[in-house]
Formats: sequence, structure tokens, C-alpha cells
Amino acid sequence: MTTTAETSTLVRLDRRESVLTITINRPTQRNAVNHEVAVELAAAVDQLDADPQLSVGVLTGAGGTFSAGMDLKAFAQGELPVVAGRGFGGLTRTVVRKPLMAAVEGWALGGGFELVLACDLIVAAQDARFGFPEVTRGLVPSEGGLVRLARRLPYHVAVRVLLTGQPLPATEAKQYGLVNELTAPGTAVDGALDLAGQVARNAPLALSAVKEVLRATQDLDDADAFKRQDELTSGLPSSQDAQEGAGIRRETRTRMARPLTSRSEKRRDDHTTGNCRVAPADVRPGVRRTRRAAVPVEQRVPRGTAGASADRPRSEQR
Repeated sequence: MTTTAETSTLVRLDRRESVLTITINRPTQRNAVNHEVAVELAAAVDQLDADPQLSVGVLTGAGGTFSAGMDLKAFAQGELPVVAGRGFGGLTRTVVRKPLMAAVEGWALGGGFELVLACDLIVAAQDARFGFPEVTRGLVPSEGGLVRLARRLPYHVAVRVLLTGQPLPATEAKQYGLVNELTAPGTAVDGALDLAGQVARNAPLALSAVKEVLRATQDLDDADAFKRQDELTSGLPSSQDAQEGAGIRRETRTRMARPLTSRSEKRRDDHTTGNCRVAPADVRPGVRRTRRAAVPVEQRVPRGTAGASADRPRSEQR
């Protein structure tokens, strides 16, 4: 297993095989996002998409907290934690071609929750919590909270979270399907890496196509959705990934196929392995099987008359 790390002050990158872990590294600020963090997150996502050796990304936060959202101190000084055209944290309005999953420990609040919603899969510790407290501060979650949450949760559950500002426990989020997997506290990254490994084993072009089709067809009726899907996936069957995949399937079928065995061969195998006590004469070495001559019906001895002559009268046999 190959593991490398690229460390900066604010965002840490760790590569393990074809998985890139992106860690917001401001634990003393509960991983609050300022403009500099947003720029580095955008660069990390670009690296994920551009590097052909990478298949999946995992986004998390250092120190037991995913992210408390926007850095309010920086905001009060006029700084916005966005990248032009890419949204909060350089991610919420960005089109990421490769699968990206969130590994959530502790809190994911405000913009932190919006970063989670920008991911394709979510793994969370059992004690993790999500929330949008913006309404308590005279704001709204405009970087994905309003747009995405009601698509991922039942409508009235999403409205409750948005209007009350009360947190949503990870266990409840799992019940509604927002969270894919729950882990023990402190192991969300490990759980996400396991799931990322399952995804990364698959063909990169197919993974990207799945994301692109899902994104492009969400608001279309079936006819238009199929048309758009066919346009986006038309090149897959002739791709190298598909050809390699077909080769793997053929190899697997050949390896799993077993030749048919005749019954006599099965008996020989059983005799060789001791599965039968006495082999039939036709399979015992050196023994010729002979067929008894047929006995006429009138010469057959009835049962229970052993030693008696069949042609003697019954009175004489007594």
C-alpha cells in the first residue's frame, strides 16, 4: 500500500493508492472556513480530478470536528469564504467529476454541512451532528442548504432543520438515507476509506459517467433523461476500461467453469478418494464383469426352497 502526504497550514492531502483524503486543518477554529481555506480546497479538488492515478476523494476535518462552517471573525472583517464561480469552500458550486465522500466527526454546521451535501457519499460517526443555524443569525444557507437538503431528506424533515436551526443527529440522518454509513466515534475516516476502496476498484470512466448522468438528468422526464444518458455514455462500450472489464469477466468465467463429469468417471473418482467401500466390478482393476445367463422361468427355484429340485412333485419334496 502506497501512502504519501502533502501538508500545508490549512489543508492536508494524504494519498493512499488511488484515494485522496482532503483534511481541513484548523482544529483550534473547529475547521471554520475562511477565504484561504476555500482556495486550498478548490486546488485539492482540482488535483483529484486532474490526476489519472486518483479515483476517489475523501473530505474531512482535523481534531474531531468536520467543520463549523464560515469563519465568522473573517466574515466580520469583510472576508468571504468563497471562490468565484465555485461557491463556499471552493466546492459547493463546483462540478467534481470524480466521486467525493465526506467523513464526518463531531459537528458539520452551516457551510460545513453544505460541504457535506456537495459530496456524493457520507460516512459519519454515530455521535456526529449536522445543522443549519443560519436563521438564528439573520442568514440563510445559500450555498447548498436551501437547494440540496430537501432533495436528500423528506421535505418536512428538511424544513424543520432549516426553520428551527436545531441540529440533526447522524443516527436520525441515517434513518432518512442522508448518511450512507455510521461508524464508531473516531473512526469515520477509516469507514470512508473502506468505502472509497470499494468504489476505487471500479472503472474510472464509468464512475465519472454515473455522476455526470445523475447530475444531468435529475430534473428531466424519462424520455429526455434517457436521451441525455445515451449521449453521455455512448463512448463507454468502446473505451479501454470497458474492454478490460470484458476481459476480466471472460477470465473469471473460464476460471469458474468446470468440465462435465460422466457417471463412470465420478465412480472412479469416488473409488480413488475412498468415498465408496467397494467399487463396481466394471471399475475395479483386474476384475472382468460377467453377465449371468438367463434362467428359464420353469427352472427357477421359488424363494424359501433352497436345495429342492424344481422338477420334483411338491409331495416328494416333503
